[in-house]
Amino acid sequence: MTAHLKIDFVSDVSCPWCVIGLRALEQALERIGDEATADIHFQPFELNPNLPPEGQDIAEHLAQKYGSTPEQMARNQEGIRARGAALGFTFNQRSRIYNTLDAHRLLHWAGIEGHQHALKQALFAAYFTDERDPSDREVLVDVARQAGLDPLRAHEILESGLYTDEVREREQFYGRQGIRAVPSVVVNDEYLIQGGQPVDVFEKTLRKIAAEAGKSSA
Repeated sequence: MTAHLKIDFVSDVSCPWCVIGLRALEQALERIGDEATADIHFQPFELNPNLPPEGQDIAEHLAQKYGSTPEQMARNQEGIRARGAALGFTFNQRSRIYNTLDAHRLLHWAGIEGHQHALKQALFAAYFTDERDPSDREVLVDVARQAGLDPLRAHEILESGLYTDEVREREQFYGRQGIRAVPSVVVNDEYLIQGGQPVDVFEKTLRKIAAEAGKSSA
Protein backbone atom coordinates (compact mmCIF):
# COMPACT_ATOMS: atom_id res chain seq x y z
CA MET A 1 0.00 0.00 0.00
CA THR A 2 1.30 3.45 -0.93
CA ALA A 3 1.51 5.75 2.07
CA HIS A 4 0.74 9.46 1.82
CA LEU A 5 3.10 11.90 3.50
CA LYS A 6 2.14 15.47 4.36
CA ILE A 7 5.40 17.38 4.64
CA ASP A 8 5.66 20.87 6.10
CA PHE A 9 9.06 22.29 5.19
CA VAL A 10 9.77 25.18 7.58
CA SER A 11 12.52 27.36 6.11
CA ASP A 12 13.81 30.74 5.02
CA VAL A 13 14.78 31.65 1.47
CA SER A 14 18.07 33.11 2.73
CA CYS A 15 19.09 29.88 4.50
CA PRO A 16 21.69 27.80 2.59
CA TRP A 17 21.07 24.72 4.70
CA CYS A 18 17.41 24.93 3.70
CA VAL A 19 18.46 24.57 0.06
CA ILE A 20 20.54 21.53 0.97
CA GLY A 21 17.74 20.08 3.08
CA LEU A 22 15.15 20.51 0.34
CA ARG A 23 17.37 18.99 -2.33
CA ALA A 24 18.18 16.03 -0.12
CA LEU A 25 14.52 15.57 0.79
CA GLU A 26 13.48 15.61 -2.86
CA GLN A 27 16.12 13.07 -3.81
CA ALA A 28 15.11 10.83 -0.90
CA LEU A 29 11.49 10.92 -2.10
CA GLU A 30 12.66 9.93 -5.58
CA ARG A 31 14.48 6.93 -4.10
CA ILE A 32 11.40 5.85 -2.16
CA GLY A 33 9.37 5.83 -5.36
CA ASP A 34 6.00 4.09 -5.11
CA GLU A 35 6.30 3.45 -1.38
CA ALA A 36 4.91 6.91 -0.67
CA THR A 37 3.40 9.98 -2.23
CA ALA A 38 4.16 13.35 -0.68
CA ASP A 39 2.75 16.86 -0.62
CA ILE A 40 5.32 19.47 0.41
CA HIS A 41 4.02 22.68 1.95
CA PHE A 42 6.55 25.47 2.51
CA GLN A 43 6.10 27.23 5.83
CA PRO A 44 7.70 30.58 6.68
CA PHE A 45 10.60 31.22 9.02
CA GLU A 46 12.57 34.48 9.11
CA LEU A 47 16.15 34.11 10.23
CA ASN A 48 16.63 37.88 10.33
CA PRO A 49 13.25 39.64 10.60
CA ASN A 50 14.78 42.90 11.82
CA LEU A 51 17.15 43.51 8.94
CA PRO A 52 16.85 46.99 7.35
CA PRO A 53 15.69 47.39 3.72
CA GLU A 54 19.27 47.54 2.45
CA GLY A 55 20.19 44.29 4.19
CA GLN A 56 23.54 43.74 5.85
CA ASP A 57 27.01 42.65 4.86
CA ILE A 58 27.17 38.89 5.37
CA ALA A 59 30.56 38.81 7.06
CA GLU A 60 29.48 41.55 9.46
CA HIS A 61 26.18 39.80 10.10
CA LEU A 62 27.72 36.39 10.85
CA ALA A 63 30.34 37.93 13.10
CA GLN A 64 27.69 39.79 15.09
CA LYS A 65 25.18 36.94 15.29
CA TYR A 66 27.44 33.92 15.74
CA GLY A 67 30.87 35.32 16.51
CA SER A 68 32.22 33.68 13.34
CA THR A 69 35.77 34.49 12.28
CA PRO A 70 36.70 35.00 8.60
CA GLU A 71 38.44 31.60 8.66
CA GLN A 72 35.35 29.87 10.04
CA MET A 73 33.15 31.59 7.47
CA ALA A 74 35.40 30.48 4.64
CA ARG A 75 35.35 26.86 5.83
CA ASN A 76 31.59 26.89 6.28
CA GLN A 77 31.00 28.42 2.86
CA GLU A 78 33.23 25.84 1.21
CA GLY A 79 31.37 23.05 2.97
CA ILE A 80 28.04 24.48 1.82
CA ARG A 81 29.28 24.84 -1.77
CA ALA A 82 30.46 21.22 -1.78
CA ARG A 83 27.19 19.89 -0.33
CA GLY A 84 25.22 21.94 -2.83
CA ALA A 85 27.28 20.75 -5.79
CA ALA A 86 26.79 17.12 -4.76
CA LEU A 87 23.03 17.73 -4.80
CA GLY A 88 23.04 19.57 -8.13
CA PHE A 89 22.79 23.14 -6.80
CA THR A 90 25.25 25.98 -7.35
CA PHE A 91 26.11 28.28 -4.45
CA ASN A 92 27.91 31.40 -5.61
CA GLN A 93 29.57 34.00 -3.42
CA ARG A 94 27.15 36.41 -1.76
CA SER A 95 28.05 39.66 -0.08
CA ARG A 96 24.79 40.62 1.64
CA ILE A 97 21.85 39.08 3.47
CA TYR A 98 18.34 40.53 3.30
CA ASN A 99 14.90 40.67 4.89
CA THR A 100 12.64 37.95 3.47
CA LEU A 101 9.11 38.85 4.61
CA ASP A 102 7.95 39.83 1.11
CA ALA A 103 9.30 36.58 -0.31
CA HIS A 104 7.30 34.63 2.26
CA ARG A 105 4.16 36.60 1.40
CA LEU A 106 4.58 35.61 -2.23
CA LEU A 107 5.17 31.99 -1.23
CA HIS A 108 1.91 31.99 0.70
CA TRP A 109 0.08 33.26 -2.38
CA ALA A 110 1.92 30.78 -4.59
CA GLY A 111 0.62 27.98 -2.38
CA ILE A 112 -2.94 29.10 -3.08
CA GLU A 113 -2.16 29.23 -6.81
CA GLY A 114 -0.46 25.83 -6.91
CA HIS A 115 2.99 27.20 -7.78
CA GLN A 116 4.64 27.20 -4.37
CA HIS A 117 7.30 24.57 -5.11
CA ALA A 118 8.34 26.31 -8.32
CA LEU A 119 8.56 29.69 -6.59
CA LYS A 120 10.58 28.29 -3.69
CA GLN A 121 13.12 26.80 -6.07
CA ALA A 122 13.24 30.00 -8.12
CA LEU A 123 13.82 32.11 -4.99
CA PHE A 124 16.66 29.86 -3.85
CA ALA A 125 18.31 30.11 -7.28
CA ALA A 126 17.81 33.87 -7.46
CA TYR A 127 19.56 34.51 -4.16
CA PHE A 128 22.18 31.80 -3.87
CA THR A 129 23.12 31.24 -7.51
CA ASP A 130 22.31 34.51 -9.26
CA GLU A 131 23.11 36.76 -6.27
CA ARG A 132 19.87 38.73 -6.57
CA ASP A 133 18.22 40.62 -3.72
CA PRO A 134 15.13 38.70 -2.45
CA SER A 135 13.85 41.81 -0.69
CA ASP A 136 13.75 43.83 -3.93
CA ARG A 137 10.16 43.82 -5.13
CA GLU A 138 11.11 44.10 -8.80
CA VAL A 139 13.29 41.02 -8.36
CA LEU A 140 10.45 39.21 -6.62
CA VAL A 141 7.98 40.02 -9.40
CA ASP A 142 10.43 38.70 -11.97
CA VAL A 143 11.07 35.53 -9.99
CA ALA A 144 7.30 35.02 -9.61
CA ARG A 145 6.93 35.32 -13.37
CA GLN A 146 9.66 32.70 -13.87
CA ALA A 147 7.74 30.38 -11.53
CA GLY A 148 4.60 30.63 -13.68
CA LEU A 149 2.75 33.20 -11.58
CA ASP A 150 1.02 36.37 -12.78
CA PRO A 151 3.58 39.21 -12.41
CA LEU A 152 0.89 41.90 -12.25
CA ARG A 153 -0.83 40.13 -9.39
CA ALA A 154 2.53 39.55 -7.69
CA HIS A 155 3.19 43.31 -7.87
CA GLU A 156 -0.26 44.07 -6.42
CA ILE A 157 0.31 41.69 -3.52
CA LEU A 158 3.73 43.10 -2.70
CA GLU A 159 2.49 46.68 -2.72
CA SER A 160 -0.66 45.93 -0.72
CA GLY A 161 0.84 44.06 2.23
CA LEU A 162 -1.51 41.16 1.56
CA TYR A 163 -0.79 37.86 3.36
CA THR A 164 1.42 39.51 6.00
CA ASP A 165 -0.95 38.39 8.77
CA GLU A 166 -1.09 34.85 7.38
CA VAL A 167 2.72 34.62 7.29
CA ARG A 168 3.01 35.94 10.84
CA GLU A 169 0.40 33.46 12.05
CA ARG A 170 2.29 30.54 10.51
CA GLU A 171 5.59 31.75 11.97
CA GLN A 172 4.03 32.05 15.41
CA PHE A 173 2.42 28.62 15.11
CA TYR A 174 5.71 26.87 14.40
CA GLY A 175 7.41 28.95 17.07
CA ARG A 176 4.90 27.61 19.57
CA GLN A 177 5.76 24.09 18.38
CA GLY A 178 9.37 24.73 19.41
CA ILE A 179 10.85 25.36 15.96
CA ARG A 180 13.88 27.56 16.55
CA ALA A 181 16.13 26.60 13.64
CA VAL A 182 15.70 25.67 9.99
CA PRO A 183 15.23 23.66 7.96
CA SER A 184 12.70 21.81 10.09
CA VAL A 185 10.76 19.12 8.27
CA VAL A 186 7.48 18.08 9.89
CA VAL A 187 5.96 14.89 8.47
CA ASN A 188 2.28 14.04 8.99
CA ASP A 189 2.10 16.62 11.80
CA GLU A 190 3.96 14.16 14.01
CA TYR A 191 7.56 13.50 13.00
CA LEU A 192 10.35 16.11 12.97
CA ILE A 193 13.54 15.97 10.90
CA GLN A 194 15.87 18.90 11.54
CA GLY A 195 18.78 20.30 9.57
CA GLY A 196 20.26 19.80 6.12
CA GLN A 197 20.50 16.04 6.52
CA PRO A 198 22.12 13.76 3.90
CA VAL A 199 19.87 12.03 1.38
CA ASP A 200 20.41 8.66 3.11
CA VAL A 201 19.12 10.02 6.42
CA PHE A 202 15.99 11.46 4.83
CA GLU A 203 15.42 8.25 2.88
CA LYS A 204 15.75 5.99 5.93
CA THR A 205 13.49 8.18 8.06
CA LEU A 206 10.83 8.64 5.38
CA ARG A 207 10.73 4.90 4.65
CA LYS A 208 10.13 4.25 8.35
CA ILE A 209 7.39 6.88 8.55
CA ALA A 210 5.77 5.57 5.35
CA ALA A 211 5.78 2.02 6.73
CA GLU A 212 4.17 3.16 9.98
CA ALA A 213 1.61 5.23 8.06
CA GLY A 214 0.78 2.20 5.93
CA LYS A 215 0.18 0.05 9.02
CA SER A 216 -2.07 2.70 10.55
CA SER A 217 -4.20 3.04 7.42
CA ALA A 218 -4.45 -0.74 7.14
